[in-house]
Amino acid sequence: MEYIVLAINAILVQNILLAQYLGNCPFMGVSKKMETATGMGLAVLFVMTFATCITWFFQHYFLIPMHIEYLQTIVFIVVIAALVQLVEMFLKKLIPPLFRSLGIFLPLITTNCAILGVAVLCIRKDLGFMDSLFFAVFSGIGFLLAIVVFAGLRERFEISFIPKALQDTSIALVTAGLMALAFYGFVGIDGSLKALTMN
Repeated sequence: MEYIVLAINAILVQNILLAQYLGNCPFMGVSKKMETATGMGLAVLFVMTFATCITWFFQHYFLIPMHIEYLQTIVFIVVIAALVQLVEMFLKKLIPPLFRSLGIFLPLITTNCAILGVAVLCIRKDLGFMDSLFFAVFSGIGFLLAIVVFAGLRERFEISFIPKALQDTSIALVTAGLMALAFYGFVGIDGSLKALTMN
């Protein structure tokens, strides 16, 4: 039950994109087509999961024992950059069309604050390794869910009448705000589930 609460919290209640407002650059830039949005979401899910696991080990077995926690941000970014290079090489070799469609946004995963944010949140919340792993996976799924739903809506805009003043970025920002409000409706579910587990 604990992991169900963690999943609902990470995917819906504290969605990394729509509640925490982290990682909005690829959210706005790669969400015009469903294919590229799905590719970006899966790449972020992969990098987020592995980066959180590796940075957790670095934090607990290297930074804390050596009393150099102040290097946390630099070490975490280096780990994320290395993982992004692996994803980039994989996509370039095996899925060249997706690699080309993601363009500049793929290397920008390195500086994607959603990935760094999840890694840092796991440390700040003092989560154990398994909790950190699950939190990273569920946060990545929340990112994927948000970007895919947003891409689906943006594809509908192509065949819909939109006033000229609201076209392109304007309607995308308004839609992102409405999605954030919709996800805000899930607030309280995690608290209710926690209360059920205590009874």
